[in-house]
Amino acid sequence: MSILETIHGPRDLDGLSEEQLVQLAAEVRAFLVANVAKTGGHLGPNLGVVEATIAIHRVFDSPRDAIVFDTGHQSYVHKLLTGRQDFSMLRQKGGLAGYPQRSESEHDIVESSHASSSLSWADGISRAFAMTGQNDRHVIAMVGDGALTGGMTWEALNNISDDNTRRLIIVVNDNGRSYAPTIGGMARFLNTVRTRRSYRSLYLSSRKAFDRLGGPGRSFYRGVRGGLHGFLSRFSNNEALYSNLDIKYIGPVHGHDIEAMEEALRQAKNYGAPVIVHAITQKGRGYEPALRDAADQFHAVGQIDPETGEPIESSSKPSWTSVFADEIVKLAEKNPKIVGITAAMLRPTGLHKFAERFPERVHDVGIAEQHAATSAAGLAFGGLHPVVAVYATFINRAFDQVLMDVGLHRAGVTFVLDRAGVTGPDGPSHHGIWDLAILQVVPNIRLAAPRDAARFREELAEAVVVDDAPTVLRFPKGSVGPDIEAVRRTDDGVDVLAEGERKDVLIVAVGPMASLGLTVAERLAAQGIGATVVDPRWVVPVPRSILSLAADHRIVVTIEDGIRVGGIGTRVRQDLREAGIDTAVDELGLPDEFIDHATREQILEEAGLTPQKIARDLVAQVLGSRIPIARPLPADELSERHLDA
Repeated sequence: MSILETIHGPRDLDGLSEEQLVQLAAEVRAFLVANVAKTGGHLGPNLGVVEATIAIHRVFDSPRDAIVFDTGHQSYVHKLLTGRQDFSMLRQKGGLAGYPQRSESEHDIVESSHASSSLSWADGISRAFAMTGQNDRHVIAMVGDGALTGGMTWEALNNISDDNTRRLIIVVNDNGRSYAPTIGGMARFLNTVRTRRSYRSLYLSSRKAFDRLGGPGRSFYRGVRGGLHGFLSRFSNNEALYSNLDIKYIGPVHGHDIEAMEEALRQAKNYGAPVIVHAITQKGRGYEPALRDAADQFHAVGQIDPETGEPIESSSKPSWTSVFADEIVKLAEKNPKIVGITAAMLRPTGLHKFAERFPERVHDVGIAEQHAATSAAGLAFGGLHPVVAVYATFINRAFDQVLMDVGLHRAGVTFVLDRAGVTGPDGPSHHGIWDLAILQVVPNIRLAAPRDAARFREELAEAVVVDDAPTVLRFPKGSVGPDIEAVRRTDDGVDVLAEGERKDVLIVAVGPMASLGLTVAERLAAQGIGATVVDPRWVVPVPRSILSLAADHRIVVTIEDGIRVGGIGTRVRQDLREAGIDTAVDELGLPDEFIDHATREQILEEAGLTPQKIARDLVAQVLGSRIPIARPLPADELSERHLDA
């Protein structure tokens, strides 16, 4: 039996020897490579925090001591050490989540995986412990160094330093990377510490000298390490930075030396006040394919060959992200005013090609979506047209800036939202289902949802010439399907994709839901019900031709992969009422709830967004409302056979 198999909870770590801990770390890495290779997931970050996580669980007593991860994708090792070792369905319906999840374990505290929030959580939890007399409980926040680029981190540090009586330990997991190399002034500062030759040479030479003395020498070295650190810290200005915040600083510590990490954490635990432990780690540690990956060191992978790291299946279809990556370069070559902004996700959002072609015209602001939006407003004021590329889930973080800085000032800024709609295995904090409801309340904003690559190119070109209002393009995760040609286009840009012989049902399909709308129309036609399918292209403001078409039909059904509450269907209904059109509207979308991890198909099916369910409900509505149809429908023609064929 392996050592890992004997670990059912953190206290099972207590009796392990130094050699056994080293063996456990090796087993954890082998487990992660073998299992994440089968399911996909965040591999590189977890390979980098093995020893640090083991040390945290040996020194502290979870769940009595609260451990918060920032971000949660570095929590796989934590799951293993807290008794969750069945990774066979990781990130799949019914299996372990890819992030901490309270329903899985009492050891999980914070489920949201949006970066830079952990110190605010830790501040609140530690204040609560202090105020309720639980002064023997500690709070540990493991912060990826990329999270230090987020404004919330520094707001929290300002408040944490205001009260130095709490037992709060901040472990900075400093691997120099978030998705890609961490950027900004703070990253440069930490990098000087990480690479400072004087510090590293003194530290390493001193350790080697004691190592030559064998076991007694190593024991003596551990005993004097604290004093040695004090001497070596003269060669680093890290303590000066954090002392100005009135927070004790310990480090830098070798993050893959369990003994060193434990010693630093015990010092922090005994200090009785907020402490920062600065751990130098290596993303992808121990797995050569990850270390060779210059792009992101296997930050997140699909199914891979564990021996080579090569993808097992690679789609020949272009992804939505790749379509954007190519098209923005073409537009930028023609229009020198276009500039790009990303929030620590240059490659994941597709701006890397733009940066390679025009490095001076692309700005990575770190994990700081709020700053990205307001900085974009400033760029627009200066005569440029910024294109801000972020995941749809992360635009939520910048809503106030989109509203008050971009919208209020009528700034010509384009937001490109990747991973919009249901994203699947990453769970509730990564689904991009709120953007349509949230952003449409911004006055004068224009929202586009392209159904295919050809429409995306059209709409991006249209967006970047709008200089008096924010524009938004959203697209889903994954591959682009085939182009869907329109039967005709209205004067205000609405694409009519199909027209039935009768005008019974008007299907307004938002973006990638167009193919679903067409399939529903086919099923309705088989029942003698006429359907018109339209793609608005620009869904906000609602085009006037949508209202005209609605007036000519008996029922309007809107289909979107965002939440129903306040979604595009709601907007269509409101505009119809304002225009005095009383056509019934059926708004189809996702429920207003946090949706667990599962495949996109599973989630859409549970939400009733399938051709069978939609067609069946529409047939019932048409018959129930006694709307005349093309021919009588015998009872046997309403069978499952016709609706589900």
